[in-house]
Amino acid sequence: MASSVGFAHPTSSLIINKKDKCLSVVPSTSQLSIYKCKKPISNNISMAMATRQSERKPATTGSMKSPMTMTEKLLAKGAEKAEVKAGDNVWVNVDVFMTNDISGPGSIGIFQKEFGENAKANPDYKGVCHIALAQEGHCRPGEILLGTDSHTCTAGAFGQFATGIGNTEAGFVLGTGALLLKVPQTLRFVMDGEMPDYLLAKDLILQIIGEISVAGATYKSMEFVGTTIESLNMEERMTLCNMVIEAGGKNGVVAADSITFKYLEDKTSLPYEPVYSDALASFHSEFRFDISKLEPLVAKPHSPDNRALARECKDIKIDRVYIGSCTGGKTQDFLAAAKLFLASGKKVKVPTFLVPATQKVWVDIYTLIVPGSGGKTCSQIFEEAGCDTPASPSCAACMGGPKDTYARMNEAQVCVSTTNRNFPGRMGHKEGQIYLASPYTATASALTGYITDPREFLH
Repeated sequence: MASSVGFAHPTSSLIINKKDKCLSVVPSTSQLSIYKCKKPISNNISMAMATRQSERKPATTGSMKSPMTMTEKLLAKGAEKAEVKAGDNVWVNVDVFMTNDISGPGSIGIFQKEFGENAKANPDYKGVCHIALAQEGHCRPGEILLGTDSHTCTAGAFGQFATGIGNTEAGFVLGTGALLLKVPQTLRFVMDGEMPDYLLAKDLILQIIGEISVAGATYKSMEFVGTTIESLNMEERMTLCNMVIEAGGKNGVVAADSITFKYLEDKTSLPYEPVYSDALASFHSEFRFDISKLEPLVAKPHSPDNRALARECKDIKIDRVYIGSCTGGKTQDFLAAAKLFLASGKKVKVPTFLVPATQKVWVDIYTLIVPGSGGKTCSQIFEEAGCDTPASPSCAACMGGPKDTYARMNEAQVCVSTTNRNFPGRMGHKEGQIYLASPYTATASALTGYITDPREFLH
């Protein structure tokens, strides 16, 4: 795979710089229109750093000589060039850089267009950085976001170039605000059709990885388009982009649209300029899927591309279920789990661990009312179903960790998990077996003690 090694623990709190702006740029059919964001400027979170680069100039798309993909346009904009093509090596100015440190919670810095000495990290713990980045308004269309964890690619859901880098590159970005990047070729995934109510974005990305393998997108961009993609909410798009690294991808992108802009309204006051692939852009390969015919999937041990239909695994007995991580620990993931628990009216038959990605998700679990529940929250439904009490926000067992890590597999057990990797030892014990699945499939499996197609409860 193309992921860098030695990435730090991606749990985090955030630090931002104050900007005296409250405008965002939104494309219309004929021109760019500007609208005001609702979020007020924060006065109590700041950063101390010296500016070392001039203000970024807008991309000069008018002088473009040949059509470009979205990723090519993003890197051209970052490099202040009219045009780049796959294979070019370009110095790219970084808009947002995320760094984290395994030495302790809250040891993260978020640096926006200002780099240099005396950077300071805010100890205000947020949770898993990839989700906190979006919730705090650091993910914006048209920008370059780099971070010291392989799942930084999650932010591509916002129509920006986002990828993970190593610590050496991180030091260079902190010192200069720029990095030399090779422009990747782009794979295009066209997903059309009405998405069945028993599927989630996790099923879509497992289908793709099963199709192209864990090496199928090595150092390539994965662009997701189609009517199915357009129907997804932002958290589902984040799930899709989150796992491009499991296919070896350099980055994943979804074009920004009204759903993106609506999500950002109360989260950022900074202006942004979306870019889109040209109609005649050249793609390395194109893959088409009719999602209306797709069934719930799992990835069997020990690889994310070991795809199988959930119903084909109905005889596999499991020992536990884990719902969490930057892939499957978002608010919408827990709402999906609560929906299925509610529809079943049953209790779990195996230990079921719930780990919200961030503090905001934890609060949502205890406060948001689940539709059709008669006023119940996710936490109430989980308690009635016999799940473990939702844990404090963290990566927890997704990355294995020490033996006292919450929900770690310390025995050779079988786990259905909403996480992103199922390599030997990933969640602890090297002989443990991990089946990757959507929150729907994980929840259905918790209710039966076997890998279960969620349609048994949703229909």
